[in-house]
Amino acid sequence: MLVIDGSQGEGGGQIVRTSLSLAMILARPICLENIRAGRKKPGLMRQHLTCVEAAAEVCRAQVQGARVGARRLEFRPGAVKAGDYHFSIGTAGSTTLVAQTLLPALVVADGPSKLRIEGGTHNAMCPPWDFLEHSFLPLLAQMGPRISGRLVRHGFYPAGGGCIEIDIEPVAQLQGFTLHDRGPVSLSARALVSSLPSNVGHRELRVLRSLLGLQRAQLQLVEVSDPRGPGNAVLVEAAWSGQRRVFAAFGERRKRAERVAEELAGRVQAWLDAEVPVDVHLADQLLLPLALAGGGSFRTQPPSLHTRTNLEILRLFTGVAGRLLDEGGGAWRVELGESC
Repeated sequence: MLVIDGSQGEGGGQIVRTSLSLAMILARPICLENIRAGRKKPGLMRQHLTCVEAAAEVCRAQVQGARVGARRLEFRPGAVKAGDYHFSIGTAGSTTLVAQTLLPALVVADGPSKLRIEGGTHNAMCPPWDFLEHSFLPLLAQMGPRISGRLVRHGFYPAGGGCIEIDIEPVAQLQGFTLHDRGPVSLSARALVSSLPSNVGHRELRVLRSLLGLQRAQLQLVEVSDPRGPGNAVLVEAAWSGQRRVFAAFGERRKRAERVAEELAGRVQAWLDAEVPVDVHLADQLLLPLALAGGGSFRTQPPSLHTRTNLEILRLFTGVAGRLLDEGGGAWRVELGESC
């Protein structure tokens, strides 16, 4: 049994999710210790527990320690089975993070699958559905599987109540890729408001228009239909040559809409200035499928602690090494493969 220290690196839920994904695919028993030791509330939260329970159902695993607050977990996977799966987090916990735990196994499963996951779809500190749909899933599909997804309902923190669906037609073996260049970029911005005054979104869009040089036609305000609770998200999409990247920020109590948009514009501008095709958050998500494909490379922004931690977990499971190369000017090259 492979023992994994959950306090290493970023010390959060990414270690849990990556370890579960790899345990499922490689049919390797694992023991996670010191789970989320780097967080204010250590141990499994509700959304992490849903990841464990969902992974266990997909691969018929035997599990010990699966409860909220648990800091130690044993996971003994069986064979991954394709199927029609429905999971409910029961809170506003991230549906996209549950999906990202299961997708690596289901894209190489023994048949087509469908995921329906209920919970939060637009939460701070988690990738929103728009990121999964437009940034991550198309690149995963580029590796061989056929994947389509849809947002059934929005779910903002703290009410939740959202729902996503993903259809997967797998392949026997993922194919790696290189992604080094980026063409001229077209930007657009969208503000989502749910049970809040529309003026919140208008204020965010005015700031983005000013700071990123957007035109009125590139701005969109979306008032969420059938809202389950109050919430606000503002999204900037960058598009070029069939590629799309999504950047997001979320409204918070006692935080001015203008400040939310200013911080988002700063992150978008930093990515533009680096002249790379992969942003720092997408870099985290590409590591696992590329490792399973046997290797690949891409250019991105300075790697986060999440990225560095994920590389170490991948090395423990697969022996596939990763190399981070500073190219200067805010650009880095990430390479994965046995020769790295």
